[in-house]
Amino acid sequence: MSRLIVMSFSLPDACRSKLAVGFAALALGWPMSSLAAPGAHGPNGEHLDAPRSSSPTSGLARLSDGSVQVPMLAQRRLGIRTAIPLESEAAVTLELPGRVVVDPNASGRAQAVHGGRVMPGPRGLPVAGQTVRKGEVLVHVQHHAEPYAQAAQQSQLAELRSGRALAAQRVQRLEALEGTVPRKDIEAARAELQSLSTRERVIGASISSRESLVAPVSGVIARADAVAGQIVEAREVLFEVIDPSRVLVEATTPDPALAARVRAASLQGTPGVKLTFLGAARSLRDGVLPLTFRAEVSKAGMALPLAVGQPVTVLASSNDHVKGFVLSAAAVSRSAANEPIVWIKAGAERYIAQPVQFRPLDAATVVVTHGLGADNRVVVQGASLIAQIR
Repeated sequence: MSRLIVMSFSLPDACRSKLAVGFAALALGWPMSSLAAPGAHGPNGEHLDAPRSSSPTSGLARLSDGSVQVPMLAQRRLGIRTAIPLESEAAVTLELPGRVVVDPNASGRAQAVHGGRVMPGPRGLPVAGQTVRKGEVLVHVQHHAEPYAQAAQQSQLAELRSGRALAAQRVQRLEALEGTVPRKDIEAARAELQSLSTRERVIGASISSRESLVAPVSGVIARADAVAGQIVEAREVLFEVIDPSRVLVEATTPDPALAARVRAASLQGTPGVKLTFLGAARSLRDGVLPLTFRAEVSKAGMALPLAVGQPVTVLASSNDHVKGFVLSAAAVSRSAANEPIVWIKAGAERYIAQPVQFRPLDAATVVVTHGLGADNRVVVQGASLIAQIR
């Protein structure tokens, strides 16, 4: 005969209240994780952790209220990291459009002074990206005169050759009679022979002359517009040579007073490159003021990942300050409406998208000015992966 043994024991008031809440949640079908979690308050103290969907799920899922459930195992696999940022003051940063330009002290052009036909140099025709040294011959330009001008030169050359031959014979006769003719006559004949020989040599060289184009600086060929046999005009640029380790960045701003407030600058989306402010122009160009920066690599031995003419975005830090939460740029992602958001951890496996307003500080960090509270735990690594969960 079985007996039912009933045991009674007393619990503290605090434990009884917690058990009562838990049993009530089970009775109503609420999942325990829908209870309020730490760090789920907005910037004004409002609750961000609204009750989840009543349909429970155990995997990666976007819930009906817009939040995302990420199990602990998936968090480790995705490398999700969170942090509680502290409110601080940061320098105001402005985004300026710019482009990469050549350094006039480390670049040059090879262009023909006169028109002619292109002929390969000692190492053939250079190609873009080829390394050259200063003074190295790149190509030759064979000049061709007009038919009538060339005929006149050839006629003049024939007359000079005939005159030189007669002058040479006269010098020989006078030298044979040395002592009987005045010495001044012999010297005059020699001077005339020398003059005719020089003129003949110069005119002969001009008929078949060619110009050698040399590298103005040491560097690489950035532009090559020459092929063998090509006919080029005067002043036509055939090659551009630059030093890839020395380039400038030219940014523009409509505010002429910004130049006096620039403290530091960097390139958006190009880590490893530091900018040094050189100065600003004193005249507007197309309604904006050009600002010039020197681009350098932050680590020695690295190649500068920039190309001449490349459009860039310059993040210029000014002397003004703004209050906000400093986060890594990877913490900010975009919602389906292309709105900037950060992901706030509202529970052990639940993340809520919070719209924010931010300003970039440099290429790697931003400052959130609106949308975050002091107790929010923000996803600083893997936010883009959470945004992709559907």
